[in-house]
Amino acid sequence: MGFIVEGDESGDVVLEPPPNFSMVEEGIFRSGFPRPCNIAFLQTLNLRSIIYLCPEPYPEENLEFLRSHNIRLFQFGIEGKTEPSLASLKDAIRGALKILIDVRNHPVLIHCKRGKHRTGCLVGCLRKLQNWCLLSVFEEYQHFAGMKSRSADLRFIETFDIVCLRQCLHSIIYQYQGYGSKKRRLLYGEECTETPNNFDLNEESAHNINGRNSQFSLMV
Repeated sequence: MGFIVEGDESGDVVLEPPPNFSMVEEGIFRSGFPRPCNIAFLQTLNLRSIIYLCPEPYPEENLEFLRSHNIRLFQFGIEGKTEPSLASLKDAIRGALKILIDVRNHPVLIHCKRGKHRTGCLVGCLRKLQNWCLLSVFEEYQHFAGMKSRSADLRFIETFDIVCLRQCLHSIIYQYQGYGSKKRRLLYGEECTETPNNFDLNEESAHNINGRNSQFSLMV
């Protein structure tokens, strides 16, 4: 599926989203791995960050797009062909969630290879933070996973400890500004936490991120 927009005199431009693309929330998107033909579409999202859930290096062509648009890359290498250990999967999802719920990183795209299992686990755990009922969380996961739904993923989402995450993320407060406005404002605490792994393509931005000592939290 693609979107056609009016171009210059050379003709219309076809915008093709990555496979399994969808909006999760305002400022949060999910998909499979973006290909070169998807770059024009990604430009329309005005991304600030990408959360990449695979261990393989990011392709140079994709990196060039990130550099040219000052988009930060946060990589959490979750194995896809072999089932990762429960501890490593928990650590990766917890770290990715800290990036995901910080609106300073929005608009953000989450993706793995096909946008099904690893991306589905991360979005499923986000939904638990949002107090979705488990049945709705599973339905959303299965919608994107299709016939390749994994029972191990559903068990992981069901047992993921959001209480622990909320306790360590207690200093970001989402507030709405102005009457009828949907814009969010963040208040930051002074408490220290470890900085999640990230691949920031801008040295100055990397310095700023690594220099922050605020813990993250979500009010739901």
